[in-house]
Amino acid sequence: MFVQEKVISIAKPITEEAMTKLFCSTSPTKVAIADLGCSSGPNTLLVASELIKVVNKICDKLGSQLPEFQVFLNDLPGNDFNTIFRSLASFQKILRKQLGSASGAAGQCFFTGVPGSFYGRLFPRNSVHLFHSSYSLQWLSQVPDGLESNKGNIFMASTSPPCVLTAYYEQFQRDFSLFLKCRSEELVAEGRMVLTFLGRKSQDPSSKECCYIWELLATALNNMVSEGLIEEEKVNCFNIPQYTPSPAEIKSEVIKEGSFTIDHLEVSEVNWNAYQNGFKFNEAVDAFNDGGYNVANCMRAVAEPLLVSQFGEAIIDELFKRYREIVADRMSKEKTKFINVTVSLTKIG
Repeated sequence: MFVQEKVISIAKPITEEAMTKLFCSTSPTKVAIADLGCSSGPNTLLVASELIKVVNKICDKLGSQLPEFQVFLNDLPGNDFNTIFRSLASFQKILRKQLGSASGAAGQCFFTGVPGSFYGRLFPRNSVHLFHSSYSLQWLSQVPDGLESNKGNIFMASTSPPCVLTAYYEQFQRDFSLFLKCRSEELVAEGRMVLTFLGRKSQDPSSKECCYIWELLATALNNMVSEGLIEEEKVNCFNIPQYTPSPAEIKSEVIKEGSFTIDHLEVSEVNWNAYQNGFKFNEAVDAFNDGGYNVANCMRAVAEPLLVSQFGEAIIDELFKRYREIVADRMSKEKTKFINVTVSLTKIG
């Protein structure tokens, strides 16, 4: 997804700084990197590639031997790990070419798939040097309890009662605190984490900057309810298990959990439409750039499994056709952006 590639690119200086400081302070002979929520698309190996290049550059400068790399790729068990594994040979070939070595870093890089939820332990104690995660930690471990009064909405919205917003926030607190605890046990001393959330600037968790894209999907669903294509009760009891935190909320949980110091905490923006984020594509692809096409496809990739589970497959094509039209209309009339919050952490002790 082009939006995610842009987000990784924006966070690249922070990620590279974390790896540089880690390597220069610990000088490990083996570097273990874990990408949490890696997915199986074109960006899956992007961060690992950039981090290997950073270490290679440091070693060239110091005239020291390159360490071995262990790259752990984590996602839920339903992720298509086989597609990732099939791409590894070509990835290593390209990496060798970029590094100018037939037997350099790429030949000393070992990959392991790690299926499982990151809201629990995934690795042995003191075994990982750097954790990376991009656009994954906004997903909660479950739909919060107590959302019965959120009827007509599928996420936090301007019309959601305060108890709904509280339920979402408390679920985020529990999940992120557990995440921090687990990662602190798995990291080596002075280990690092770079985490990018889909988040918000506002202190209001129902603000438009983080909830609008889901409100428009709710509009499409409710339009289909009004036409008798979807049962109203199915919409009323459907909620997205996601929370888009503010920088202050992330900082608060990190301080409260107590295992990490904060090196960077930064906010960035990317346009909903990836075509406006500085990427260039061929004319065939650009022909589809009607504003809503890319956003609808991106959201479909994210939300389709949840929607199919609740509403069945039969309505999906029609739902996203309507959603595309709604999004295109709104994008033509107003500026629409995703807000990203990136935090860089170092393990204490």
